[in-house]
Amino acid sequence: MKEYNPHEIEQKYYNLWENKGFFEVDYSKKKNFCIVMPPPNVTGSLHIGHALTFTLQDIMVRYKRMDGYATLWQPGTDHAGIATQNVVEKQILAEGKTKEDLGREEFLKRVWEWKEFSGGTITKQLRHLGASPAWSRERFTMDEGLQRAVRVAFKKLYEEGLIVKGNYMVNWCPKDGALSDIEVEYDTHKGQLVHIKYPIKDSDEFVVVATTRPETYFGDTAVMVNPEDERYKHLIGKTVILPLVNREIPIIADEYVDMEFGTGCVKVTPAHDPNDYEVGLRHNLEIIKVFDEKGILNEHALEFKGRDRIEAREDIIKKLEEKGFIEKIEEHTHQVGHCYRCKSIIEPYVSTQWFLKKEVAIPAIEAANRGDVKFHPKQWKNNYDAWMRELRDWCISRQLWWGHQIPVYYCDECGHEWASVEEPTECPKCKSKNFHQDPDVLDTWFSSALWPFSTLGWENGEWGKGEKWNPEDLERFYPNNLLITGFDILFFWVARMMMMGTHFLKDVPFRDVYLHALVRDEHGQKMSKSKGNVIDPLEMIEKYSADALRFTLAILAVQGRDIKLSEAKLIESRNFTNKLYNAARFLKMHQEKFEDLENTEIKTDLGKWMLYKLNEATKQVRRELDEYRFNDAAMTLYRFLWQDFCDWGIELSKVSKDSISELGSIYKEAMKLLHPFMPFITEFLYQELSQTDIENNSIMLKDFPEVKEVEKPADFDMIIEAIVSLRRIKALTGAKEIKKAYVLANLPELAKEYIKRLARVNEVEFVDSQIPNAIRDISDNLETMVSKEEVDITPLIERLTKQKEKLNKEIEKLEKKLSNKNFVERAPQEVVEKNKNELIELKEKFQKVEDELRKLND
Repeated sequence: MKEYNPHEIEQKYYNLWENKGFFEVDYSKKKNFCIVMPPPNVTGSLHIGHALTFTLQDIMVRYKRMDGYATLWQPGTDHAGIATQNVVEKQILAEGKTKEDLGREEFLKRVWEWKEFSGGTITKQLRHLGASPAWSRERFTMDEGLQRAVRVAFKKLYEEGLIVKGNYMVNWCPKDGALSDIEVEYDTHKGQLVHIKYPIKDSDEFVVVATTRPETYFGDTAVMVNPEDERYKHLIGKTVILPLVNREIPIIADEYVDMEFGTGCVKVTPAHDPNDYEVGLRHNLEIIKVFDEKGILNEHALEFKGRDRIEAREDIIKKLEEKGFIEKIEEHTHQVGHCYRCKSIIEPYVSTQWFLKKEVAIPAIEAANRGDVKFHPKQWKNNYDAWMRELRDWCISRQLWWGHQIPVYYCDECGHEWASVEEPTECPKCKSKNFHQDPDVLDTWFSSALWPFSTLGWENGEWGKGEKWNPEDLERFYPNNLLITGFDILFFWVARMMMMGTHFLKDVPFRDVYLHALVRDEHGQKMSKSKGNVIDPLEMIEKYSADALRFTLAILAVQGRDIKLSEAKLIESRNFTNKLYNAARFLKMHQEKFEDLENTEIKTDLGKWMLYKLNEATKQVRRELDEYRFNDAAMTLYRFLWQDFCDWGIELSKVSKDSISELGSIYKEAMKLLHPFMPFITEFLYQELSQTDIENNSIMLKDFPEVKEVEKPADFDMIIEAIVSLRRIKALTGAKEIKKAYVLANLPELAKEYIKRLARVNEVEFVDSQIPNAIRDISDNLETMVSKEEVDITPLIERLTKQKEKLNKEIEKLEKKLSNKNFVERAPQEVVEKNKNELIELKEKFQKVEDELRKLND
């Protein structure tokens, strides 16, 4: 048999599968299955979270494809507005330039060049993992067809009044304007923490707030405390007088306040602090700007109007101090953001942005509550529901150049504003040729929210028809059957796809949503470069094989639980692949090739038993995959193949050699069952046992095993139990040879030869009662016995004595517990009953052990 080199095989097989078109949609099938790939960032690379997501998706896709479905796994990548622009901006900054130096057109040209250079990295890595999407239909969130879909969606929402302009807080440089996060550099600054007294109206009391930015207090519109803070509960709802300004502002309560920090009382300046801005929205507070876009204080700052806000800071503090409003000033070290270009201190600043109104979420909430979509694990439905019901308007505009430019135009002559799908040639109102487009781009999640249907051709125009999408796709594959993704983007992406799908297509985008947990290290710690505990999936593939990584991730993927991944687990999966290879090698030693199971008549008792076991495994795997219990399905396969087939089927076939041809056919069928989890080694072993080639006989094109009516076989489980029991007697007594063994069980005559050969005893007799003067081993369903004259019983007596002592301690412990009146009266009835039943079982075991010791000592 050929050696199995996973690195050679994986690349060779994958290229052949892809080139042969095995991943593409077979429209001749009547049943449909569609799943979309959560589009990774175009400049990203495969991390362990990706590996989990795409492995689980591929398992379902390969299962459905083999099970007779027209299967579409829609691949693609996301333009990732901020992340991608940041990468290119850094490149330009390294050249001593800025994007403004290049201009928008030239900058975007550079971004597209970078996308072409690095955009295929993650899709190449997905191929190493064995992912089998329909690559010919790969989409990019900024390809021509999807750009049109985005513009159509925006225009419809705009004209329905669901997209509107509003205010939003951004990073603002007084010299250079709005900045992206990458343009803000932070450094440690030694400054002052100024404690200002705010008098309470109609009272001698005052509250003290501490701030590093006293120049913004002119824009305060509330003072805030924690609702659980006993020091301030009596003040909630009252008002304070803003020092110098004499404006009344309320004292409000919000859980955002940290009672342990500072005085536990904070000023709220919604126009000049991002956290305060959110508080202001929650409490409907007025937003008062105290300086303009250049950082110059305005009329709200009284006598300080016209001065730079930083330069005026010391004079403002001095004035407050003169009027008795300063309690104390402390030195304070904190992080301050600066503009990367001019080094000016940046300001949180409210500017005009585009918003999608929260009302668009109502149909998505209703659909989920009707059960149109099911969440797995189901508790995520409650999280989704709670978040959607508390939704605020979604800010969809970004001050970037890379992305979907907002399709809104402004007439320079008459001021008319309109949205357009196509590039306009004139103002629709005054016919002027002088107009300009909104400079901002859409939030990346806006285009991603359309992914389940825009990729199926929705409003793509003619672009990509017949190549990237088929005209019948939307009807055939929407709603998608399943979405698999990480729980961390439930609100970013899943909820927004629900909103867009129910709005535009009047149906949910998918019937099932499977949200997997995080992949952590073996100690349950989150992976991070700083901790040095990051597991690179590509390194693990190189070290252990793609199949080993896939199977490990699947067998650990318990619904609702984080995955604790370690190399030890990967080694177990690699050992499993070795076990599978060795089983096939054993079969090949006895026969060159094997027929598929459907062409094989199973005649032997061992063959019938193994076929029965395969059928039971098939029944379980199908049910577990249909319920997205990937770990259970993987464990079912592991137990059947390692224990039932390799450990016992092959062992037993050494007695029944005429069953080997049948076992080979059964093993090939098992490879089909395992294929979605371990695509490479299953293809290799299937071809080796078939003596065919992958091009004409790929396992990918075979039918997934069906559950069948199988004849009840001879009970080989009991035969195995008898063998194990007798092996235990030999191990406990150190016996090298047993002339005669007795088995108290209802077994067929054929069992004798198996027991003799595999337990290595010269003669076996089936009896219907215990024999005298014998050593006994009692297992779940039978007893085995050997005459005391044949073996040394000392080790056995010692073992049973220890077992008796252990049982006695457990009995005493339970009796003490059940004699405790408080426990019996207060514990749940089912717990008490469970303890009573356990005590009865322990006493029965104790009696058996005691009887056995007595017989041994007689």
